[in-house]
Amino acid sequence: MAASPSAAHMLTDGLRTTLDRAQTQVNGLVLGKAHEVRLAFVALLSDGHLLIEDLPGLGKTTLAHALAATLGLQFQRVQFTSDLLPADVVGVSVFDPQARRFEFHPGPVFTQVLLADEINRAPPRTQSALLEAMAEHQVTVDGVSHRLPDPFFVIATQNPVDVSGTYPLPDSQLDRFLLRLALGYPGEAAERDLLAGSDRRSLIAQTRAVLGSDEVVAARHAVSAVHASEALVHYVQALLARSRRHPGVRVGLSPRAGLALLRAARAYALLLGRAHVLPEDVQALFEAVAAHRLVAETQAGAGNALAKSILHAVAVD
Repeated sequence: MAASPSAAHMLTDGLRTTLDRAQTQVNGLVLGKAHEVRLAFVALLSDGHLLIEDLPGLGKTTLAHALAATLGLQFQRVQFTSDLLPADVVGVSVFDPQARRFEFHPGPVFTQVLLADEINRAPPRTQSALLEAMAEHQVTVDGVSHRLPDPFFVIATQNPVDVSGTYPLPDSQLDRFLLRLALGYPGEAAERDLLAGSDRRSLIAQTRAVLGSDEVVAARHAVSAVHASEALVHYVQALLARSRRHPGVRVGLSPRAGLALLRAARAYALLLGRAHVLPEDVQALFEAVAAHRLVAETQAGAGNALAKSILHAVAVD
C-alpha cells in the first residue's frame, strides 16, 4: 500500500518524540491501559471527542485528568448533576443596566479541553447543551453564535445506565463522540503497582504539560495526510453495509460513522509511525467507534458484541 509523498514527512522528529512522551506520561498515571490511552490520543488527533464509560472507581476521571494535564491546553471541568442547567455549561446573557444591553457571560464550555464528568447524571436537556459545541465548535445563545477555542476537545465520563441516578445519553449525543472506551479492572501487576504507589491525584498535580496548542494542531494536520487506499476505503464501506443488515441490528452505521472510522484509523496509523492505513488499524478501532452507534433490535442487545460480530463477518479483500 503506497503512501503519498507528502505523507512521508508528516511529522517532524521533534513532534513524533513529543507525542511518544505524552503517551508515556499518561501511561505512567493510568497503569496497565496502554491500548485505551492510545485510543484517547486517537480521539484527540482526529479532532473528535472521547467518551469513557465504566463502573465507578475504575479510573475514568483519572484518565481524563491525566490527558488534560499532559496536553497543556486550557482546561475546565464540569461535574454533571441532576440540577445542572444548560446555561451552567454554555453560558448566559445578562442585562447590563449601565450599557442598556445584554452581555454574554461564557460558560465553562469556552475552553480547549472540557471534562464533562459523569455526563449521564444530568437530564437530557442539559446533556444536549453540548451538541452544538461538539459538532460545530460553537454555541448559540439568544440567536447569537459564539466560536469556541481551537482546538476544542470534550472528554466525558459516564457510569453504566443501570447505575442509580443516571440518564441514558440520546443517540444524537452518542454519535458526537468519536470513540467510546471502557477501562475495566486493571491487571494484577498494574493493580499491585497502583496500590503500592503514590496517590494518582498527587501525581497528576505534579505533572507537567508535554503538548500544547501548536503541537496538537500540527499533529491533526498530519493525520489528514495519512494515506487510505481505495481497497481500505472499500473495506470500511463493507463494514458499514454489513452493519445495516446484520442480525440483531435495528439501526446500522451511518456514512458519518464511516468517516469517523477512517479519520480515527489515520490517527492510529500515525501514532504507530506509519503514513498509510492498514486493515489492522480499522480492526483495532472498530468496536470503540461503532459499538455506541449501533442500535440493537432488543434492549438486551449489546453494541460491543454486535460490533465484534460485524467485524468478524466482513473479510479483508
